[in-house]
Amino acid sequence: MVEGLIAGTLVGLAETRQGKNGSSFALAKVKATTGDGESLIVNVIAFAAEASATLMALDDGDAVALAGALTPKVWTDKQGNTRPALDMVATQVLTAYQGSQKRDAVNGA
Repeated sequence: MVEGLIAGTLVGLAETRQGKNGSSFALAKVKATTGDGESLIVNVIAFAAEASATLMALDDGDAVALAGALTPKVWTDKQGNTRPALDMVATQVLTAYQGSQKRDAVNGA
């Protein structure tokens, strides 16, 4: 397992699902840009209640940063080209709104 930090934009809306044991989790897709300018889709699942709630509050195209366990994947598009992807189990989700709240709290505003 690799721990990583991903920053990108939400693709579509996150959705909540129920596990077999009754617990809920959130699923989302994030589009991140690699160092060479290529786009990469990150399939995100969040089990932590706070991380799930934050994902559910976001709209399509919102900027987001996520931390958690990463698993590299490869998928094949309709033309038969192989493309990289990542699966992430997000433990932390940070948005620009939360960042400004934390900064204000530190500065005593």
